[in-house]
Amino acid sequence: MSETKNHPDHTDVHKIRDRILDWYAANGRDLPWRHPDTTAWGVLVSEVMLQQTQVSRVWDTWLTWMQRWPGPQQLAQAETSEVLIMWGRLGYPRRALRLHETAKAVVTKHDGKLPADPELLIQLPGIGEYTAAAVASFAFQIPEVVIDTNIRRVHARIFSGQGAAAPSLTSAERQLAARLMPDTTTPEGKTQANTWNVAAMELGALLCTARAPKCDQCPVQQQCAWVAAGKPEPTTKTKSQSWNGSDRQVRGAIMGVLRAQGAIDIATLQTTVEATGRLGQHIPQQPQWNRAIDGLVSDGLATLTDQTLGLPG
Repeated sequence: MSETKNHPDHTDVHKIRDRILDWYAANGRDLPWRHPDTTAWGVLVSEVMLQQTQVSRVWDTWLTWMQRWPGPQQLAQAETSEVLIMWGRLGYPRRALRLHETAKAVVTKHDGKLPADPELLIQLPGIGEYTAAAVASFAFQIPEVVIDTNIRRVHARIFSGQGAAAPSLTSAERQLAARLMPDTTTPEGKTQANTWNVAAMELGALLCTARAPKCDQCPVQQQCAWVAAGKPEPTTKTKSQSWNGSDRQVRGAIMGVLRAQGAIDIATLQTTVEATGRLGQHIPQQPQWNRAIDGLVSDGLATLTDQTLGLPG
């Protein structure tokens, strides 16, 4: 492919983009939050739930959540304990607290209507650069440049010949992503730009995966710089913490008991948690129990009163 690193040829960009858009039109998943009647708030809820969480785990929870709290007004009125119980086993429950705070902020600062302006979205609790851009693009059809983990990997492989993106988002990646966007000066270009965001993301989720990519099914295999280079191993590898035996596992097991019981005496906590089987073969020592409990309390996910651990009110 005639290009220099991170500077793809204009003709190649059009060819690659068109092929990925055509592939997405035929193969994109029919996800509930992509339906035309999904509200902007529903899109935001899906984006928060999907952070570091697989689609298969989010699907049913999102449907149940939206049925119970279809808008920010309803969620803002919910008790924190209800929110944490409904979050279930999606993991990283602080996201549920932030979403609850966001609902309250939308009600008090924006009359209960999620703002379309990306600059206002990013000011909401827990809404970062990616989420603000994604909601603007997917919910409001504002052609913001959306860059998530999947998109970064797709760009790195196809255009830069790298097996993985850099450990953190770089200015070169931002510039490349902006150059790859369709022309947004026309209504047709804006529509295509928003579709391009989700199409590149979908390619990374379904085919151009981090492990075992399905290159033989990729619509741009012949144009991929990484394939042309012989699929070299990434120069940097991300470090992932093992779940088994981690503080996160213990915290998650405790939260499971609190969601089921509401509150529990500290004296019986360890025995009760271990009886659920959620710790597997791991037997935490007392310092780890203490860290897990202290962490849940300090994060606002639990309260400790008179040696009783419970969900916040």
